[in-house]
Amino acid sequence: MTTRSYRPTRAEIAPGAIRRNVERIGVLVAPAAVCAVVKGDGYGHGIVTAASAALEGGATWLGVALAEEAFVLRDAGFTVPVLLLSEPVAAAWGDLVAGDIDVAVYSQAAIDAAQSAAASAGRVAALHLKVDTGMHRVGCAPGDAIGLAHAVHESPRSRLAGLFTHFATADDPASMYPAIQLERYRQVDDALADAGIGGYLRHAANSAGAIAVAGARFDLVRCGIACYGIAPSPALQGRVELEPALRLVSAVSHVKRLGGGEPVSYGCRFVTERETTVITVPIGYADGLPRSLGLNGGYVLVGGRRRPVVGTVTMDQLMVDAGDLPVAVGDEVVLLGTQGDDEIDANEMAAREGSIGYEIVTRLGPRVPRVTVGPN
Repeated sequence: MTTRSYRPTRAEIAPGAIRRNVERIGVLVAPAAVCAVVKGDGYGHGIVTAASAALEGGATWLGVALAEEAFVLRDAGFTVPVLLLSEPVAAAWGDLVAGDIDVAVYSQAAIDAAQSAAASAGRVAALHLKVDTGMHRVGCAPGDAIGLAHAVHESPRSRLAGLFTHFATADDPASMYPAIQLERYRQVDDALADAGIGGYLRHAANSAGAIAVAGARFDLVRCGIACYGIAPSPALQGRVELEPALRLVSAVSHVKRLGGGEPVSYGCRFVTERETTVITVPIGYADGLPRSLGLNGGYVLVGGRRRPVVGTVTMDQLMVDAGDLPVAVGDEVVLLGTQGDDEIDANEMAAREGSIGYEIVTRLGPRVPRVTVGPN
């Protein structure tokens, strides 16, 4: 991918906002430590930028989903604890042990692979046992946790560094399921204590859990989306002060005046009702925008005013009904973020698509340059 950038489309990333979000989360969850989850290229914000800002905000751990992401952090010079949140493929264990990466395990096969790699390297593998308390994605059954914990604890080539789980519905304040999951987790934790196994970090809370489930904060919280200033769900908006750290911006590339009855974009699914100004903006679904944004009532900000995206978003461009606003080529268009007194956030855009704010920011593609802005 070329480093040249001529198109006005860009994602403005504010590291200072990430730092302040992490600081506020840290105050909320104290004395628990904060693991800033920077998987998915820092939720679309840039993994190195996000990691640096989060650590400045007081995070003491970094969380990733892939072994490759862990190595990006180590290669960038980060020496803090890094937690790989799912079991890796067998071929990755040697490098993970050598890189001093903490790794999730939930099967005997993974524990065996970790201990073998550690023996070959003359090291001790730091393993976090993940218990499936009801999410049913990955994790061991609660009934298997004691045996697996013993397998880790009793070997000289591994240590039980953590016991953790993951909530399925902590973003819904009305859900009782987090309490059920938390009780299952506590039963495993108590059973390990009864077995004489301890000294590990306990962690259960994701962003939603950290904000809404005070009893789940334990020793460490794993916060992802909240670090980037996006509430885990609209229902949790305002529970902690958060600043969006990403502003998605482009500019008007073409202006046309159309009469009533004129179709716009593929499929002619939008037809003007009256004479109006339609502007073109050089960003599309190849950049990660939903193709249906204009069909589902999406907006952008132009001149500090909300104007509707119209017709089907195309691969590289979209169209906006500017009405009678005075607009010109080069005028700023904001797709996410503030302009004037108005704001469009990721959760708003996501709601129109039947999705969540996480998807909106993580799907932004590599054609969109990330540009850091503002003081740290």
